[in-house]
Amino acid sequence: MSRPSRAERGLENRAHKAMEGNIVTSDNRKPTTTDAGIPVASDEHSLSVGPDGPIVMHDHYLIEQMANFNRERIPERQPHAKGSGAFGHFEVTEDVSRYTRAAVFQPGTRTEVAIRFSTVAGERGSPDTWRDPRGFSLKFYTSEGNYDMVGNNTPVFFIRDPMKFQHFIRSQKRRADNNLRDHDMQWDFWTLSPESAHQVTWLMGDRGIPKTWRHMNGYSSHTYMWANAQGEKFWVKYHFKTDQGIECLTQEEGDRLSSGDGDYHTRDLFDAIQRGDYPSWTLYMQVMPFEEAETYRINPFDLTKVWPHEDYPLIKVGKLTLDRNPTDHHTEIEQLAFEPNNLVPGIGTSPDKMLIGRIFSYADAHRARLGVNYKQIPVNAPVAPVHSYSKDGAMRVQKVSDPVYAPNTKGGPSADGERYPTDSTWQTSGQMVRAPYTLRQDDDDFSQANDLINKIMDQPARDRLVSNVVGHLCGGVSEPVLERAFEYWRNIDATIGQRIEEGVRAQKG
Repeated sequence: MSRPSRAERGLENRAHKAMEGNIVTSDNRKPTTTDAGIPVASDEHSLSVGPDGPIVMHDHYLIEQMANFNRERIPERQPHAKGSGAFGHFEVTEDVSRYTRAAVFQPGTRTEVAIRFSTVAGERGSPDTWRDPRGFSLKFYTSEGNYDMVGNNTPVFFIRDPMKFQHFIRSQKRRADNNLRDHDMQWDFWTLSPESAHQVTWLMGDRGIPKTWRHMNGYSSHTYMWANAQGEKFWVKYHFKTDQGIECLTQEEGDRLSSGDGDYHTRDLFDAIQRGDYPSWTLYMQVMPFEEAETYRINPFDLTKVWPHEDYPLIKVGKLTLDRNPTDHHTEIEQLAFEPNNLVPGIGTSPDKMLIGRIFSYADAHRARLGVNYKQIPVNAPVAPVHSYSKDGAMRVQKVSDPVYAPNTKGGPSADGERYPTDSTWQTSGQMVRAPYTLRQDDDDFSQANDLINKIMDQPARDRLVSNVVGHLCGGVSEPVLERAFEYWRNIDATIGQRIEEGVRAQKG
């Protein structure tokens, strides 16, 4: 749960005193007031010239009500618009201090957290149970500032270069002409982007529709850097394993719930926490020694790849528990802003191109959607003290005091490179080019998707995969794109590809 700053607590206390003062109605209920705290005479009737006459424009309370209503929606997220979340804590149960000096991951540390679950492609009013990846984003309110992890319920993603991200999202949204989502557009993009094969196989399999948010895993997907107190560096991936167990919906179950209860996942999480059935996840890490990244058989920074567990086994860290629902969805969830640039000492980025792109794009999206001072919204405010030279701007509520520039000799804050060295970084060199990652020994676009089918899925799961893909391809995919889709699946697995083509041809007659 976010803790407001002193300034915010002062504002809240003053607001509560103003609302609760000595003014009471005849039945001891709090009186309706304007947003300035002034009691109003009626919740139902506008000020008018006689009971049958026109209303007057100086009815400021009516104007306030209409004007606020016209402005009470903010732009939805693009993407991840539909979702909800909760609050809880993360407790470190193991000792991983040999890998990171981050305070949040030191033994026994307990940190308040906020989480948001979401679908990727749907709008705010879309059903929770569409086939889609799920967002799994966390904000840790640490003693060293906010630490955000922007993840999904899959360990990989569709693309590996941020240049394609905008185009990918547009292909999953709505057409420009008829404003409809379009399977032809989706498969057109996927089949022209073979790096998507691993994620598409996840998506079309059972985990494409989790039973609930409580019954799915969460992954960082990206590779990050950890640095310990001695300056040693490691590459890491986060795995939040659900303690409730993995459970999924079939396509038929998802379709039924989409038409009957579009907010099924939202309702399930809220109701579970409300009845005291607190969901939890155990955090495990994959840790790769810094030097091994250069020669590892696959590119460890490619977002479309996983690190096989036989090479880098899971290391247990601690437990995430959700035990508090939001009391105001808009202020606590809709305005909750996650950004992978929120990195605390001991945690850094990697050469993952998608991660580097998101370092800019997420914070920029929040500035556009919520305003430049979005970090002063209580749910986004850190519990750590803020000593910033940011100044003014729309909706700033925290006071700024002189000096407002650095360097200065007037007692302002100063950076401490000795205490907080820039150690969570890496060295690189080379000519600037626009090129894909260099291929390594086991780098290709299809083999890990094939492993997912043949090493992870059992036969019934493979049968459901084929059924899901056939149903999706029969949803208006044009013949040229359809031929590429058959080839796409044959490249993943020859048998699965043949079964998919036969299934589609049979349905199309």
